[in-house]
Amino acid sequence: MYQPNDCVMNKEQELERLLFQYKKLGIDQQIDYNKFYLYSIITHSTAIEGSTVTEIENQLLFDQGISAGGRTLIEQYMNLDLKSAYERCIELATNHTPITVDFLKELSSITMKNTGQVYHTALGDFSSADGDIRLVNVSAGFGGKSYMSFNKVPQKMKEFCEQLNKSRKENRKKTIIDQYLFSFDAHYELVTIHPWADGNGRMSRLLMNMIQFEYGLVPTKILKEDKKRYIKALIETRENEDKSIFQQFMLDVMIKNLTNDIQAYVDYTGAEVPSYVIKEKSREKIVRLLEDNGNMTTKTLSEALGISTQAVEKHLSNLKTEGIITRVGPDKGGHWEKN
Repeated sequence: MYQPNDCVMNKEQELERLLFQYKKLGIDQQIDYNKFYLYSIITHSTAIEGSTVTEIENQLLFDQGISAGGRTLIEQYMNLDLKSAYERCIELATNHTPITVDFLKELSSITMKNTGQVYHTALGDFSSADGDIRLVNVSAGFGGKSYMSFNKVPQKMKEFCEQLNKSRKENRKKTIIDQYLFSFDAHYELVTIHPWADGNGRMSRLLMNMIQFEYGLVPTKILKEDKKRYIKALIETRENEDKSIFQQFMLDVMIKNLTNDIQAYVDYTGAEVPSYVIKEKSREKIVRLLEDNGNMTTKTLSEALGISTQAVEKHLSNLKTEGIITRVGPDKGGHWEKN
């Protein structure tokens, strides 16, 4: 049984506060909110896989059938197919449809309809465009760790679906945070099984969002600029066999996106919200991050804030001079403490 550490618990509380304010402001009740939020999810999900189609271009493509100039057909098909897959999964989520291997293969075939291919192996041919389970072994990139052997995938997928359906039912009565963590775990488990030759990332994010749709949650959107941290979190979770690593990353993603959405709404409407909701200044966020994890380095702080390492070093120096934080131990091997 997963026991969240203090850092994750702090993030859970912060997420709960932001979700409350998000709902209270009625951001999710705006005209065409569901449509454009979904378009944004699709755009960023395909961007992680290499698409360069923008949100505006997808709006024109989806609503008016206008092709994006300078974008390849493969990129545009990737987005159109994923849109169809999301529409299908929303329909199934609304009806609480049991998740089976055939169900996931159907969604995969929709996702890969125009970009999948036929693979020829010693054991026979299979098509990623048809949602077929792979008949070859795959690894996480060149020189990366190999995923589960292909001959173990069918049984593992069956077990995964059985446990998923049981947990889906149990989690309907649990807290919003429990439901989010469950959806994150489902994402991690599916991408770790890696059932298909291609499209595993899109399918894992799709499944995560489907669970969130079913529970009426604000869907998680992994932005393309967070791709590096996202992949790193998946790798570290797998190598350490510690799901809390991925859970913590996903909580960070939700917190950042909700904060930015609330800030944008406030800027546009002039609505009043509690001060903790407004986007933090870099130095304030550094203090909070170090309070959660004093072992963070200049580099990891830079990645978390999206600012240069030089800017982080300047903030750390000022915070140290002002007595807000203290460095305990050497530069390498030491840690930060909030005073």
